[in-house]
Amino acid sequence: MTNALLAKYSGAVPRYTSYPTAPHFHDGVDCGKYAQWLGELGEGQDISLYLHIPYCDRLCWFCACHTKHTLKYEPIAAYLVSLYREIETVGALVGKGAKVSAVHFGGGSPTLLNPDDLVEVMARLRSAFDFGDDIEISVEMDPNDLDEPRYDALAAIGMTRASLGVQDFDPKVQETINRIQTFRQTAGVVEAVRKRGVHSVNCDILYGLPYQTVETLEKTVRDIVSLDPDRIALFGYAHVPWMKKHQQMIPVEALPDVDARYQQMSSAAEMLLQAGYQAIGIDHFAKPDDALAVAEREGRLRRNFQGYTDDAASALIGLGASSIGFLPQGYVQNMPATGEYQRMAMRDGLTIVRGIELSEDDRLRAYVIERVMCDFGFAFAPLREAFPQLADTVIKEARIFAAGNDDGICLVDRDGFRLTDAGKPFVRTVAAAFDSYLGNGKGRHSIAV
Repeated sequence: MTNALLAKYSGAVPRYTSYPTAPHFHDGVDCGKYAQWLGELGEGQDISLYLHIPYCDRLCWFCACHTKHTLKYEPIAAYLVSLYREIETVGALVGKGAKVSAVHFGGGSPTLLNPDDLVEVMARLRSAFDFGDDIEISVEMDPNDLDEPRYDALAAIGMTRASLGVQDFDPKVQETINRIQTFRQTAGVVEAVRKRGVHSVNCDILYGLPYQTVETLEKTVRDIVSLDPDRIALFGYAHVPWMKKHQQMIPVEALPDVDARYQQMSSAAEMLLQAGYQAIGIDHFAKPDDALAVAEREGRLRRNFQGYTDDAASALIGLGASSIGFLPQGYVQNMPATGEYQRMAMRDGLTIVRGIELSEDDRLRAYVIERVMCDFGFAFAPLREAFPQLADTVIKEARIFAAGNDDGICLVDRDGFRLTDAGKPFVRTVAAAFDSYLGNGKGRHSIAV
């Protein structure tokens, strides 16, 4: 990879975990519209639930999630009361016949909840929603929070997938990002959850962190592979201090440049491939028999706010402060400010403050961008079948983009548009070529590599 290509295609663009992206949500979509959309869900539709716990007992400087620091449990207990109110309200509005197929606990640190509250949250969900069979229940875990009672509670709620944020095991990197977590701690979590029947373990690794080098990252990758996780996410650190003020604690001069980031990413990815993992999109890896790898091979890979997924549900209902949901009609987002979320939830049961209703052009471009992000291209025939009136507009754009590109990053023929191996590292930049909102000046983004 030449420095010229990196410089040309590594500009700041969205991560495309949605389309349209969150900066384009607006207050024209409110609680009333959301209630209407929930009621239009119905028989034969699967829904996923995402619950956001916006608290941590330590604040990691690298984190861009919506969370706040607390060393007391009282704020968490008060938050849960409002969360239960939202769960009850939303569950009552969902049309009859829609069934829950997956639940994801995110944060923040969901494992900060005490054991009784973990069990209570799941009981409230089962009471409010109609659960299908064979539910996938995934939980983001902080090894520093965990103990035997919490492990037992996670087993009691039926957790099927554990997701561990590792980032990097190097002590200097950990100290700089305020994330002290030993290999022994992490290995203990993997052992404990597998002992309790969890069938899938995911580990997150970050590249592009302060003081990180190819050598230190390679050691972390070796350590992670030794734990034999089913999935590994290899994310690039997004330095967005204008959005997350605590990232100002990270010394900018210690961050690797674009070329160093690319070398780190390439080296780590090659090690994971050599270890037998299958590459999934731009930043996920999975064992060949894992459901995510199977979905990728069968062309069923999807992308949402948790990244790449095999979740085929037609709706994702977000619960908790700042949560984003997706329904067939469009996107919605809850009030981000935790205190105001609690007031809204206790008053009205719903806390939507913004969103976007999808136009047919939005649906077309969402389809194209998701296929580019998941499959590194898209075929023309299914696009024309799904969008007979609009498909040729995007196909023309694809032909123009390919014709104007002399770097060999993409190809187009009569059947479709695809990225070459040289272009795959820049897939976010290519996806941005089909984003009709990007040029209007809303939103700032992290670099693409």
